[in-house]
Amino acid sequence: MAESQASAADPRAAGGEESRGGNGHVSVLFVGDIVGGIGRRTLLDSLPVLRERYEPTFVIANGENVAGGLGITPKLADELIAAGVDVITLGNHTYHRREVYAYLDAQPRILRPVNFLSSQPGHGVCTVERDGVRLGVVSLSGNLYLRAGRSAFTEIESALSELRDASHIVVDMHAEATSEKVAMGWHLDGRVTAVVGTHTHVPTADARVLPGGTAYITDVGMTGPRGGVIGVKREQAIESLLTQMPVRFETSDEDPWLMAVLISCSRPLRADSIEQVLMPRPVLARGRD
Repeated sequence: MAESQASAADPRAAGGEESRGGNGHVSVLFVGDIVGGIGRRTLLDSLPVLRERYEPTFVIANGENVAGGLGITPKLADELIAAGVDVITLGNHTYHRREVYAYLDAQPRILRPVNFLSSQPGHGVCTVERDGVRLGVVSLSGNLYLRAGRSAFTEIESALSELRDASHIVVDMHAEATSEKVAMGWHLDGRVTAVVGTHTHVPTADARVLPGGTAYITDVGMTGPRGGVIGVKREQAIESLLTQMPVRFETSDEDPWLMAVLISCSRPLRADSIEQVLMPRPVLARGRD
């Protein structure tokens, strides 16, 4: 549908933009899966640089691997939020550490996939506000090869109904299968500001704004050690593949990079651009480890 033919179902129609707010420049920095302590330190050291360079309105980060490469703890989540991360999204490792269960219920700004079972701890939708701009965030899990209790494609509808007043909506599609991620991007095109893929830890080269105005990328990548195998010490990963035997994996600390995307917007629920941000950890910070 052409921009000038907005219907009643379009949030821009009948005063939709005014009711949502968010006119003017808004940018969202979404940081890919933070892996282990090295990934957390890379993010913390990089944020001042990124804030000066891009001046993001909001920062979102996927933190499901921040605690030793698997899961997250309340202490680490609090540290990320204190550093300026507005919303933390999670994924299939959400419940790896039991101490986070009660925290997931109590802290509104940390999200487990909304299509987990309603009986499981936590919630999958939140809204944060700054300067009159309301950002809605949804965490989703893919269903192919991952254990999510309900369909992502049906649960996203109820999630969006909770965000009718959001100026912008960003959806983290944490999935193994690229087909699910691409399909979700098309399914939500024109209804949300961005659909960003996480989980595989490898950045893809398909960042674009879809025809309906939704920014999309199949995978943002990871914030962590590029010198390993998706975050694991490479010799351990290779041993596991060579021997086909169990191997205890440890997080690598070689060649830490931050991988993110910057989504820029000037109208509610529409992205103007999506830009990949791939940068090594600031050199001066590395001596503190």
